[in-house]
Amino acid sequence: MEQIIKAAVDRGASDLHIRAGDVFRARINGELVALTKQALTPEQTRGIALHVMANEHDKAGLDNILDYDCSWSASGIGRFRVNIMRQRGSLSIVMRVVPWEIPTFEKLGLPPVLSKIASVEQGMILVTGETGSGKSSTMAALINDINQRENRHILTLENPIEFLHSDINSSVTQREIGSDTTDFKTGLRAALRQDPDVIMIDDEMRDAESVDIAIKVAETGRLLVSTLHTPDAESTILRIMKSFPTEEQEVIRMRLAESLYAVISQRFLPKRSGNGRAVAVEVMVNTPEIKDLIREGTRLGEIRDLIDFELNMRMFCLC
Repeated sequence: MEQIIKAAVDRGASDLHIRAGDVFRARINGELVALTKQALTPEQTRGIALHVMANEHDKAGLDNILDYDCSWSASGIGRFRVNIMRQRGSLSIVMRVVPWEIPTFEKLGLPPVLSKIASVEQGMILVTGETGSGKSSTMAALINDINQRENRHILTLENPIEFLHSDINSSVTQREIGSDTTDFKTGLRAALRQDPDVIMIDDEMRDAESVDIAIKVAETGRLLVSTLHTPDAESTILRIMKSFPTEEQEVIRMRLAESLYAVISQRFLPKRSGNGRAVAVEVMVNTPEIKDLIREGTRLGEIRDLIDFELNMRMFCLC
């Protein structure tokens, strides 16, 4: 198994798919590629699941697990975020490759303006995009940039912990959901009592309560970094507003206009050469004009025009 995983990683795989009744597959440059010819048996898949699970108590209850998240690492191969699920009564495993090295904006091909965004002291930064668009890597790069330059207490809530941050100029506290705290909401509430300067939530804000707590964090003078599965800035703001009842949306627009600092939306696109993919990024910094649009709430479609205007102005200043 480890030899197959290593071969996939060496070919640049982002995800590995292991399922009873199917061959071993890997996602390479966005395409799902078969790596073996022989299908895995239920017993083989179960053995792999036990191999990547570290908690002995959880191993004992494997036959009762429906959905399970953990991390796994192997020397000379890499680190992985692992999801174990049950389908048609048998086990299926998806492993996301997590690089050992903390990524930088340059290595990810992200625009230099993200370093300026990471330097702010308070507000809310949202990294958005579809599953597999590199949101976790971008958030890790933001945290790494802060860690390299600032003397802050950075607290992360992750499920599971992916990139391992060491203390450089900042003190980094990484908490894993399930082992270090019960859930994201509990961990986020507790974080306000743990003297953080920066809080990173590696999970989508799924409901009104999560959004409300996140906005409160930004309102108390901290920097909050989180994620949403939305394609661009406009849909991100709409998603946040629509997570609240109609009668509360006006207040939320006012709070969001003041607390939001930036939305970073990204997706992977094929390179012109046909070899590999490149990241495409839309960056919205919450300017006074955009704040007015958020407060009003009826002309959010004009946000894209303002983003294009700001980009053109930056390019003009560089020329």
